[in-house]
Formats: sequence, C-alpha cells, structure tokens
Amino acid sequence: MTAEEILWSEDFKKCIDFHGHICPGVTIGFQAARVLMERLGVQKAPDEELVAIVENDSCSADAIQIMTGCTFGKGNFIFKNYGKQAFSLIDRKREKAIRVCLLAGALEGDPERLSLFEKVRTEKASPEEKDRYQQLQQGRIRNILDATAESLFKIEEISPDIPPKAMIMESGICDSCGESTKIDLLRKMNDKEVCIPCVHRSPQSDQSA
Repeated sequence: MTAEEILWSEDFKKCIDFHGHICPGVTIGFQAARVLMERLGVQKAPDEELVAIVENDSCSADAIQIMTGCTFGKGNFIFKNYGKQAFSLIDRKREKAIRVCLLAGALEGDPERLSLFEKVRTEKASPEEKDRYQQLQQGRIRNILDATAESLFKIEEISPDIPPKAMIMESGICDSCGESTKIDLLRKMNDKEVCIPCVHRSPQSDQSA
C-alpha cells in the first residue's frame, strides 16, 4: 500500500481516532504492527490469542493496541520501560514470536523540524511557523508510511516467553484504607492485610527505605 492509501484506510483511521491525532509516533506503531502481524501470519486478536510487548510508552503503543487487539484490560498487552521503539508479538497457539525495533538513523533528524518543535511545544511559534511545522510533520509521516519494513526496523524471530493467561482474582479489603483490592496484591504488615499504596504511605516503610 502507498502512503496515500494507508492514510485513507480504515485501520489507520482507527489508530488516529483512538490516539486523538496523527503523528509520526502513532505511524511508527501502525507500521510495526503491520510487520509483526504479516510476519506471524495472524489476524487481530478478539481475546488472548496474541500477546504484544512494547518497550516504550510513546504514541506508538496506542497503534499496537488497536492493530493487534492486545490490550491492558485483556492482560495480553505488556509494557517494559526500556525506552526503545521496539515491539514484539507472540502467537500463543504456535508458540512463535517476532520482534521489531526501529533502526538507528531510520528517521533522520531534521534540524528545522526540531527547532520548530521546540517553539510549538513552548507555545512560542508564530502561525506561519506552526503551519510549517505541520507540513514537515506530514512529510515525516508519509516517509514512514512509504518506507519498506527492512529500512525501518530490525526484524527478528525471538524465543517466545509466553506469559500465563489473565486470571480473575478474588478481592479482599485493605485493613488500612478499607478499599477493595485483588488478594494477590495485598501485603502483610503488622499482622494486617494492606494494599500497596498504604504500604508506601506507612511510616514503617519510610523507616526501612
């Protein structure tokens, strides 16, 4: 598909609607999801058939959720805070996994765009500068959509570390705040069952830190 075709595709529109705006980040996530799903030969997961792992919490993660069907709520969307534009997809049934990572230098930094970004971010850009910044952003987005998978990402099959399926846990009551909490996340403290936030608020935890 060409950049123009992708921009008007339903899948891409769904990613933009979910994320709230179009940007290079969500476009990278869209392209990463396409590559992962094509290489694995899978469709969007209605339940927990797939597991997605993202190594950043940037805009790209939203597109991964929409495209793969893996979400926090279903327990098959895993965030690892490594600060990398890297994404993995696991097929539970076939026990196969693919990982892609944005190549260093795949998206050359444009000094003009970076300079304008700082002005836009700090609300110091003039209307003309804002328009110019949007033009450069659109060009960057089209470049990402037109790029081949191999020119954007390092692509590799990895050993699938398949997590257990999501479990429905009973809830217990925190003896400190009285709020309902999953029983596996209650902690013992002074012979009481306490939730994690209350453990952190405890003077005892301050003394032991």
